[in-house]
Amino acid sequence: MPDEIRRIDYYYATIPDKPGEAARILSALHQAGINLLGISAFPHGLRRSQLDLVPEDSAAFVKAAKSAGLKLSKKKSGFLIQGDDRQGAIAETTEKLAQANINITSVQAFCAGSGRYGGMLWVKAADLRKAAKTLGVGVVTPSPASSGLATRL
Repeated sequence: MPDEIRRIDYYYATIPDKPGEAARILSALHQAGINLLGISAFPHGLRRSQLDLVPEDSAAFVKAAKSAGLKLSKKKSGFLIQGDDRQGAIAETTEKLAQANINITSVQAFCAGSGRYGGMLWVKAADLRKAAKTLGVGVVTPSPASSGLATRL
């Protein structure tokens, strides 16, 4: 079981696929004091990219994004997973969801260094509550080596 799984919000924006666009947006958010727990970007159509943003504080983020002229999607929710890096860490989480008959929409996970890993996992909105219960969201089982939340982006 991961050290910590918690529910997170995320938003996405479709932005021009050109050099410096992500830097402009991320710099504006940084200047506004926004802490991001995660980002992801990928091509989305001709000369466009989708920029996914996972803020620590959704209300402050939405306000700062609006000030930066960023048109956001509706809020979506998922899970932030963090724990001690070990073989099969994500397999354990995905197996729990499979046993509960919950389909995973998307998952990203990475070795964070210093013996830690982190990732984000998304399920359909209709399965969010069931997934939270299945994953024991809100229950923290820290290991002695646990150092808290992942490095902030």
